[in-house]
Amino acid sequence: MIKKYKTVQKWLPFEKILENGIIKLKNNYYVKILKISPINFNLKSNLEKETILNSYKIFLKTCNFDVQILIQSNKEDLSKHISKIEKYNSNQEENIKNISKNYIKFIKEINQKRKSSSKNFYILIKEGPENKKQKVNNEEEKIYCEKLNEKYFKIKESLSRCGNIVTQYETNQEVEKIINSFFNIRKELNII
Repeated sequence: MIKKYKTVQKWLPFEKILENGIIKLKNNYYVKILKISPINFNLKSNLEKETILNSYKIFLKTCNFDVQILIQSNKEDLSKHISKIEKYNSNQEENIKNISKNYIKFIKEINQKRKSSSKNFYILIKEGPENKKQKVNNEEEKIYCEKLNEKYFKIKESLSRCGNIVTQYETNQEVEKIINSFFNIRKELNII
């Protein structure tokens, strides 16, 4: 007897990617992934920090729907950066060469200690029928997509008051790349 294996496509919860980067799941829910470009809170003055925190409280109060916040860390490959410095260094004076060598040494030490990483921040929002088994027609799908877009604009408006930049993924390629990065954490992301 030949054993049949399930394909990866059957295992993944995604059905298709719609317009504006909205993902339709197999359980009839619709998901939108938003990328958040953070601010450096530690560099702000006390007054700015207080304003940001108040704006964030308003964000939490006005977004009366479920959100999922994801933080993705990626180890940085600094070899290209180091090779650029070494190439630039070849035509420099001895004093600059020494400074560059010390800088390269410092970068390599940080990289070996695995402290050189970048972080990507995402918010996932979803919309769908109360009953997961309920079939969704085209008109209902449009309504769910409109609701997701309304949620996106609400989040964008609220978080921009905090100084964050909120962007949505619009093309299938962008959405596929971000989904792939969630499943394959060793790949680095450089989107948007």
